[in-house]
Amino acid sequence: MVDIFIKSFNRPYYLDRCLQSIENFVEGDFLIKVLDDGTPEKYLKKIKHKYPNIEILTSKNYQNKVSAIEENLKSGKGIDGFSIPTDLWYSNAKNASEYFIMTEDDVWFTQKINVNELQETCEQNKISLLKLGWLGNNKDDEWTVISEISEVINRVHPKDLLLFPDFINELFFYNKFKFFTILYKLGIVDNNTKQKYWALNSILMGFWEKEYWLHIWKDAKGKVDEKQQLRNASNFYKKNKHNPNFLAKLNSEVMKTTFQSSATNSYHQYGDDFDVNYFNHLINKAWYNDVFDEMQNFPKDFSLEYFEKFLDSNVNKIAFRNWIEKFKSQYRNLGCKVD
Repeated sequence: MVDIFIKSFNRPYYLDRCLQSIENFVEGDFLIKVLDDGTPEKYLKKIKHKYPNIEILTSKNYQNKVSAIEENLKSGKGIDGFSIPTDLWYSNAKNASEYFIMTEDDVWFTQKINVNELQETCEQNKISLLKLGWLGNNKDDEWTVISEISEVINRVHPKDLLLFPDFINELFFYNKFKFFTILYKLGIVDNNTKQKYWALNSILMGFWEKEYWLHIWKDAKGKVDEKQQLRNASNFYKKNKHNPNFLAKLNSEVMKTTFQSSATNSYHQYGDDFDVNYFNHLINKAWYNDVFDEMQNFPKDFSLEYFEKFLDSNVNKIAFRNWIEKFKSQYRNLGCKVD
């Protein structure tokens, strides 16, 4: 049995698409657990009614987040998207199957996979992280050696990673005592060096060995800290670097995500007159009233014209499209393939 965890917050229209895609494309023995941080109760009840076999678990700050959504609609006060329920994620991962999928509500499957077969292959080959998708970003390929494990899975062996002792990694990733700066001035590292360590991680689309995921997130304190994740991943990989199959990826991506929606404005403040929280409120309402098709334009993301059918006069459509284009540009600049 494989656990599939879906991190969720206030976008039931995407969560529905995610769950429907699992129903359509994922085979084998699995349990689905939605780890929710504040989606209003009526939406979760509708999700549960449509997918009665899933389990929905809420964070300790669930009610505070629901209240924040309500306050935002009244006053426009921002919702803190930097505070995340890492304790909910960690406790569930700790009690999960030995391999599990950790994804988010705005991610969906586009091709068939069998989790029993993936688990068997990972166990036989001692794979700690199997990537099911990578946003079309093949920059990792420049810094890795890729070779075949099976017809559908390739091993990914990082090259040129600096693997320091744990306490040196702390200095390296956080630039304590100007350690990284000194290495930069000596020509040992450059502006691309830290990006190479992302080959060791997968936020949205990983089929994980439990021990490795827990190590990456072991000291998270309810906040996003990418340096911490990469430091922990590097520490763990250093101890397992002689395993040629530590990292792997499918030979083609089976998952996609959106580049035109967000749970909050926290990470995507581009200076446009567009409130993503109010946008989500309108789409959530349409979805709840059964007039929004969660699979519209599948396997691609929802079309902008379809979204715009549900917007009211309070939403500036030009600002909406400008916001999306800046969102997409942010990820194109990172090397992602964006429709």
